[in-house]
Amino acid sequence: MRDLVLELGQPLDFLRLMRPVNSVMVGFAVLVGVAVVSPLSLLSLRSLQGFLTGFFVSAYSMVVNDYFDVRVDRVNNPDRPIASGRVSLRASLIFAFLLVAIGVASSFIRLENFIVAIVFAGIGWAYSSWGKKRGLLGNMMVASSLAVPYIYGATVVAAWSDPLVWLLASTSFLAGTGREVVKTVPDVKGDELRSIRSIARSYGASAACKIGGGFYIAAIVSAALPILIGRVGLVYTVLVLIPDAIFIYASFKLFKDSSDGNALFIKKLSLLGMLTGLIAFIVGGSVKR
Repeated sequence: MRDLVLELGQPLDFLRLMRPVNSVMVGFAVLVGVAVVSPLSLLSLRSLQGFLTGFFVSAYSMVVNDYFDVRVDRVNNPDRPIASGRVSLRASLIFAFLLVAIGVASSFIRLENFIVAIVFAGIGWAYSSWGKKRGLLGNMMVASSLAVPYIYGATVVAAWSDPLVWLLASTSFLAGTGREVVKTVPDVKGDELRSIRSIARSYGASAACKIGGGFYIAAIVSAALPILIGRVGLVYTVLVLIPDAIFIYASFKLFKDSSDGNALFIKKLSLLGMLTGLIAFIVGGSVKR
């Protein structure tokens, strides 16, 4: 216990384990799910609870990922808190369960929300402990955790069947899968330690970049569908051009260059594309003109 207390005196390391930017985006995606079906509900306590569930369950998943990936990170990312030895495996696991407890406690809105939160947490553990070794299947498991928050947000206001929510979730799923595939390119050496059958390791960097770029293009097509079915208006149409442009550029770069350096650049750039996409979704999806 004394060791744990000492480790908890290093808050920046624990903050890094949570990957707060990613976790905020997941929480924000829950708010998007609320906003596109009931904009006024954004001001409710239920929406705040939804954001907290998305944030803390995502943060838990990030810590669990580092917990299982410690051997790989010692090669690929030796400065990560657990890989560097600044945070012990025991302390990180305790921290992960604290985060998921907060996230699940926040999901007591309705029974459906609680069930989705448990599934969301289960995906995080299953991916890190088992799914990551399964190549594209593992990539899709991560991407599904980016799509689930939209459905969760709509469930907060009992409107999970709205087709717009599912189209936005589909877009995030496709973009997230593309990003996960691209991320495997610079990680080949470390992935060998856990026998991870990533696309880059199994079929080469060029194949991974082309497949990742293909998923980005599919995400662009998916983002256009709400326009084609008339569920959104001019505001969405204009705003979605920004992430579309980012992913078109990312795809072009991936088709031309499969180097580690370019893959790392696209990995960061696609995060910007996903963030601007979230803004387009929440503003354009809730303003139906």
